[in-house]
Amino acid sequence: MTIPNLITILRLVLVPAVVLAMLQARWDWAFAGFVVAGVSDGVDGYIARRYDQQSRLGAYLDPMADKLLLVSVFVVMGFIGQLPLWLVVTMVSRDALIVCAVLLSTVMAHPVEVKPLFVSKANTAVQIVLAAVVLGELAFAIHLDPLRPALILLSGVLTVASAAAYLVAWLRHMNGYGESSTTDT
Repeated sequence: MTIPNLITILRLVLVPAVVLAMLQARWDWAFAGFVVAGVSDGVDGYIARRYDQQSRLGAYLDPMADKLLLVSVFVVMGFIGQLPLWLVVTMVSRDALIVCAVLLSTVMAHPVEVKPLFVSKANTAVQIVLAAVVLGELAFAIHLDPLRPALILLSGVLTVASAAAYLVAWLRHMNGYGESSTTDT
């Protein structure tokens, strides 16, 4: 168990705390928890690289912690009306599509290596900024009206683009795999 992995596990523990704070309209705590999670993500990555503490467990835990936090925050924001439901459904559907594709290719004994694409990294960055902006608006009672709608639109476009890019990559990976010479389907 490395220090970066412990930090990541603490980040996982922060998720229910942030969600609970949001559901109780404790925006200051929700914003603080979200910021702490974000900073800890950078810290664990830095420590892992700088002190050669990268691990296979960390390679799985780190993106899992990021996704769990983002999806949870987006779902609650959609539930309370702070984000449009179409964006939340698009985000969750994209993530479900990726998980299902990875599971299916693994079950078919043709596992796909998931490498983050540039569009996916851009999508995640925009989603993080959007979540921070909304939580910040609520925590500090400010309105960043031109910024929030622009981030919502950009997040939606990048989410769809990312889903399409992963789907194309997965289809290329699976092309011809599992086909039989028989015609029965």
